[in-house]
Order: sequence, then structure tokens, then C-alpha cells
Amino acid sequence: MEKHRFAAIGSIAAQRTSQTATATDSPAAMLAIRPVGAQDASNVIDVVAEAFLKDPTWSWAFPDPAARKRWWTHCVTNAVRYPCTLATVGFETIAIWIPPDGTEFSHEGEQKIPQLLKDLVGPRAVEVAELLNRFEQAHPRTEPHYHLSLFGTRDRHRGRGLGMALLNENLARIDAERMPAYLESSNPANNHRYEAVGFATVVAFEAPGNGPVISGMWRKANGQPL
Repeated sequence: MEKHRFAAIGSIAAQRTSQTATATDSPAAMLAIRPVGAQDASNVIDVVAEAFLKDPTWSWAFPDPAARKRWWTHCVTNAVRYPCTLATVGFETIAIWIPPDGTEFSHEGEQKIPQLLKDLVGPRAVEVAELLNRFEQAHPRTEPHYHLSLFGTRDRHRGRGLGMALLNENLARIDAERMPAYLESSNPANNHRYEAVGFATVVAFEAPGNGPVISGMWRKANGQPL
């Protein structure tokens, strides 16, 4: 694989959702995955907005779903400058990765955040900015790693194992580079899913004012135990 580029197209299994399906049933379909770029940003934004609609942390930060979607628009349009965002071909599920030498926002994108927060949440801009600062302060920087910035599945495709199948496929690529990975879990209900694929909590912090808890989770290269 070209350095820091998910260039090859793979596939994941879409499991049956019927109550009559059994563990021995064959998958209903194999879904191809591919890197996506700026031309696909609107599709990625739609998936993220839907997947994080009830997320406790981001609902705290941006209570208005329309404002939250504008935030996701800023995040996604900055992230897709790298070729490390992957999606199934129908955008059933997506994973946005930041490469080891990358940043979530370009310099220009970073400069736009203070005014964007004022536009989106008004007088709460200071505390939302503090939340973003806590994300940054908690992020380990001791060694190069891939950062799973955003990860989600459309509601109508949940329960088919697509999200975790995509994550496992991505982690296999990262393991091939012998690189660790990091993510922030903004919903404690999801932590066990990440633990099942080798992530472990290394830091936890709250949103300002005793707000929701976020877990920073690290996965060593090749999924080795911490």
C-alpha cells in the first residue's frame, strides 16, 4: 500500500437482517469499499449527521441538528483532503481516518473554527471551544498513528455488521503498515465494540460543566494488548 493511502478496493459482507436468518446463512451481499474524496463529501456528511444524531457528546455541543450538520460539514470537507476516508459504495457506512502525519483541519480550516462556533452556538462558543481543546489535549502524540476521526453507519443499515466489518478491514490495512491507531469514543455505549477489535481506553475526559464523558482509545500495532 502506498504510504498513508488506502488505495486498494476491498469488500465487506452485508449480513442478513431477517429474523429467520441464522448464523450459518451466507451473507446477503458483498459490499465493495473505496477511498472517497472531495467529490463525495456531501454523501459522507449525510452519513455522519445521521449516525451522530443522538450522540450524547455532540448533541451537548450542538443541540440543534442543523447546526451540528454544519459542524460535520466543516469536519468532513477538511478531512477528505487526505485519501484515507473509506466508504462502502452505497455510503451505507463510512470511516474517516487522519494519517500519521496529518491533522483533522487544514490551517485555513482551523482558523475558521472560532467564528463558526459563534455562528452555530452563539454564547456557548467558549465552552464548545473548550470541549474541542480537551479533545486535542487528550490526544496522545508520543508516536505516529492513524486517527479514526469519524465513523458511522446509516440508520437503515444498522444491525448488519457493516460498521465493524469496515473497521476491521481498515485495521487490517493499518496492521500491514505496523501502525497503531487512536479514536475518541463520544458515546460510552460504543466502547465495548472498539474494545472487541483491540482498542483500550487510555484517557477519559468530560465536556465542560460535568458534561458527557469521552474516552480516548488506543490500539497498538497489530492489535497487541497494551
